[in-house]
Amino acid sequence: MALFRKSEGEKPSDKPGVFARFSERLAGTRQAFGQNVGKLLRRRRPLDASLLEELETALIAADLGVGTTESVMSEIQKRISRHGLSDAPAVYTTLKQILYEIVRPAERPWPKAHSPEVVLLVGVNGAGKTTTVGKLCARLHGEGQRVMVAAADTFRAAAIEQLAAWAERTGAEIISQPRGADAAAVAHDALAAARARSVDTLLIDSAGRLHTQTGLMDELAKIKRVLARIDPESPHEVILVLDAGIGQNALAQLEHFHKAIGVTGLCVTKLDGTAKGGVVFALAQRYGLPIYFVGLGEAADDLRPFEARAFVEALLPADEEAA
Repeated sequence: MALFRKSEGEKPSDKPGVFARFSERLAGTRQAFGQNVGKLLRRRRPLDASLLEELETALIAADLGVGTTESVMSEIQKRISRHGLSDAPAVYTTLKQILYEIVRPAERPWPKAHSPEVVLLVGVNGAGKTTTVGKLCARLHGEGQRVMVAAADTFRAAAIEQLAAWAERTGAEIISQPRGADAAAVAHDALAAARARSVDTLLIDSAGRLHTQTGLMDELAKIKRVLARIDPESPHEVILVLDAGIGQNALAQLEHFHKAIGVTGLCVTKLDGTAKGGVVFALAQRYGLPIYFVGLGEAADDLRPFEARAFVEALLPADEEAA
């Protein structure tokens, strides 16, 4: 059983609607791909070394990063040789397939194997972590789950108030303490309460921190240790919330958070307001973690399950869909 079911209107078979939504909300990244990659490969020009060099430059400009771009170009060269590709449009089709193969493993359901399912959300300041917790509350509530949130971001008073507002709006229970309280104590009390009240999912909001702040990163490890005293397997998921607008810097954030606490999945936010969404390919290829959700706007239902095919089609549409 997946923790998150696809609601009506976002079934895998409903591809036209899914593609349209991704395409509309990924306008910035779509434009970056269209200007740098699409225009290049839609030209009726022969396939030669010059074209491939320009394509490599275009992929880097689209924020795939050097490492992922080199991997993609290597695979394109292999398929040119294997399949006898001879023109740019053929490479366009091949590129789409390669990019899909990179992100396809990141499209995974979020397994629910525990009750309560304990989910710790982490990330830097400004990534949209508290908002993501609130949107998850709304989604889970709509699926009939009993949800509890823990306001373990005790450094920022507004975070507690923001989370309380989401809890009231979605019918979730909230566990909080005054600003400045020990974050690990809040998480401990929340898990104890969630178990006692037969809650389905406990979402723990943690304080935003730079990945270079050793003291605050140590606090995350403390939260994890305290939770394990009640349930040795918790937290069952550690979700890193990443702002897509930071581009390749997301890789450094993931590396540091993963080393500090062991990230199990990702939520990539603010894809609707950036041209740097190409970093999703680098994240998927380098770390192989599931991308459970992507943020495509401000509304609660703009937190969408990641769909690999829809993502690629939004950035590199079929010829008849291209502008």
